[in-house]
Amino acid sequence: MAESQTVRAALLFGAAQLSDLPNPRLDAELLLRHVLQQDRAWLLTHPEVELSAAQSAAYEAAIARRIRHEPIQYIRGTQEFYGLDFLVGPGVLIPRPETEHLVEAALERLPKRSPLSIVDVGTGSGILAVTFAKQLPDARVVAVDLSVDALSIARENARRHDVEDRIRFIESDLLAALPGEIFDAVVSNPPYIPDTEVLEPQVRNYEPEQALFAGADGLDIYRRLIPEAHAALRPKGWLLMEFGHGQRDRLAALLSGWHELVFVDDLQGIPRVACARR
Repeated sequence: MAESQTVRAALLFGAAQLSDLPNPRLDAELLLRHVLQQDRAWLLTHPEVELSAAQSAAYEAAIARRIRHEPIQYIRGTQEFYGLDFLVGPGVLIPRPETEHLVEAALERLPKRSPLSIVDVGTGSGILAVTFAKQLPDARVVAVDLSVDALSIARENARRHDVEDRIRFIESDLLAALPGEIFDAVVSNPPYIPDTEVLEPQVRNYEPEQALFAGADGLDIYRRLIPEAHAALRPKGWLLMEFGHGQRDRLAALLSGWHELVFVDDLQGIPRVACARR
């Protein structure tokens, strides 16, 4: 791409370079918006504006990263979740819209104005911990993760959204570092992909394996988390977990003995969230 290009020419260049990917035009647009710090409406109404040499170079660099299947979220450094903008990067799972069903299921069951105690197991970038702290202003949240890098990003997201004072971040293998602590709710989006599943390159080559894979059937974490959660919940406390396609029946068996077991479907009608009461 030449040093000086218009917005229109840059988009055409980007889409051509990304033609082997599923959504070349959309990806080119998202990356150009990121470089120019403009929204889509601005791009559409300013096609003849010329990029500076620095902007052109930054855009070419972003396109080159995307050609290697690096996720756009890592290139941009952010991802929206439940109306909030979160920092993301290598070392944390990229937030998916399906996880918003977990938030909604929890908010339907937890009182809005109550001094709740909630633990987010495997917090990653902190999307659940931060969202619950924002949505439940009287709640206190504990966010645990085995990854120090993930906890660092989660802390920064809590600072960005002014809830750092109500979230405690702890390095822990599930609930091991919280002996004796009791909660009103345990929430988790744990790894649930079977080890043998083949993922697309942008997931397989970039997102952290420990946040994706969980044994031969993808349920290894649930087999540990469910009994740990039972011990950590007060009577009538809630366990709410996201899970993968085809795992509903086996998860139901693991939750036998719990009360008010409900499975929540995603927008495609696929069971996605398990809700159970101690």
